[in-house]
Amino acid sequence: MNIQAALKEAVDLLRDEPVGSPRMAAETLLMHVLGCDRAYVIAHPEAALEDEQAARFRQAVARRATGEPLQYITGHQEFWGLDFIVTPAVLIPRPETEHLVEAAMAKVRELKLEKPRILDVGTGSGCIALAVKKELPQADVHAVDISWQALEIAQKNAERLGLYVEFGQSDLLSDFHGTKFDLILSNPPYVGRSEWDKVQKEVREHEPEVAVFAGERGIDIYRRLVPEARAALQPGGWLMLEIGYSQEQAVLELMQGWEDVASIPDLQGIPRVVVGRIPE
Repeated sequence: MNIQAALKEAVDLLRDEPVGSPRMAAETLLMHVLGCDRAYVIAHPEAALEDEQAARFRQAVARRATGEPLQYITGHQEFWGLDFIVTPAVLIPRPETEHLVEAAMAKVRELKLEKPRILDVGTGSGCIALAVKKELPQADVHAVDISWQALEIAQKNAERLGLYVEFGQSDLLSDFHGTKFDLILSNPPYVGRSEWDKVQKEVREHEPEVAVFAGERGIDIYRRLVPEARAALQPGGWLMLEIGYSQEQAVLELMQGWEDVASIPDLQGIPRVVVGRIPE
């Protein structure tokens, strides 16, 4: 079997399921199996696959045909230009979460903080904390998650990327009594159980439930995190939260009594990040 035949077989199978972007999925899986880039796949359609490679490719395609995310099959996802290991123990990093990183960087530079203390709550793969550390190497970055399995993946990512972040297990901020931060960042679970049928099947069936759903309306974690963050911030410190498309008003209401509360839209104009600071 050569590359051209392997791709045709895979695309036909994925199209029948159906799976979104079958050609892209087939090429990505083949690149993963062969350890090559897309340019090689396109330029060498007649290159033969070894029997072991063909078997691994068919197995990967079969997994994708069931709806398993590409990122869990390949074990990788790019975020902020960095390559992250991902497994079913962590939420797959999304491009929209980069808005949270951008907001944090802008705030640190605006405040001219020389060595800011920053905490990422619910770190998962570590993508937010590690992206911030890459851009702000002088920052003292901490990150917590309730899941030990997620923290193991985050630590592996830190080691691979050569970035130091202090990781710890905590249910939100329960283990940070007396510690004060300049910025607290979080992309918490924010999908409501009432929206179960609106969530993509591959998210419902494959990504960690604890990282996706948060009560009936999706705001249970915000209800806990906002007051906990207020107690853990330095005077004048900032809380920055990623929100879902339906959470803006509820989160703004939870932050009554904070100062400079605002929402930041994504490139489509959808409110994506809510920020606010505690009084000095």
